[in-house]
Amino acid sequence: MAAPFKPSSLQLSWIKRVLFLLALLPLARLIWLGMHDALTANPIEFITRSTGTWALVMLMLTLSITPLRMLTGVAWPVQLRRMLGLFMFFYALLHFSIYLWLDHWFDLMAIGKDIAEHPYVLVGFTSFVLSIPLAATSNSAMIRRLKTRWKTLHLLVYPIAILGVLHFWWLVKKDVSEPLVYVLVLAALLGVRLWYRYRPASQAASRKPLPTRMPKAG
Repeated sequence: MAAPFKPSSLQLSWIKRVLFLLALLPLARLIWLGMHDALTANPIEFITRSTGTWALVMLMLTLSITPLRMLTGVAWPVQLRRMLGLFMFFYALLHFSIYLWLDHWFDLMAIGKDIAEHPYVLVGFTSFVLSIPLAATSNSAMIRRLKTRWKTLHLLVYPIAILGVLHFWWLVKKDVSEPLVYVLVLAALLGVRLWYRYRPASQAASRKPLPTRMPKAG
């Protein structure tokens, strides 16, 4: 059986560059559509939905790195996770900024009222706020400074994902076919983690090794 592909340092550098450019394509598409007056009849809603969707896509890609390693044994994509996570925050920040600026023109009273009246806004806002410390501590200096607390802090990615998907589900209200895809993807990614977490314990309980030699007489 052939060994799994493992890129060299140079190849990994090029993979990161290509991934960076690919992750910017949704933004480039919005800019191009805006320049050609093709952002539909409701451009603010179109931009808001697009940036929110791509924040979710980047989040799902970030969460897929560990299950991929568990299922295939391929570990090198872990080195792409930070970039994907930062792009998730980037599109989430755009999503929130458009809501704050173009949708409500920084009217904090109106925003507070909207958050209080619409659960999907509150859930989405909570998910965004939780993602801020993850983005702020994603650099190597913070990883060294926080040490083991860094991993504990970054467990926030799970409630962020759940709240993000719930935000999308409640937002669309009627046709939930698209958010259902994200629900299923998230359930699969979390399911793989849970399966691998509890599988060794169950196997160890059901497969106790036999002693290799007779115990010595007292």
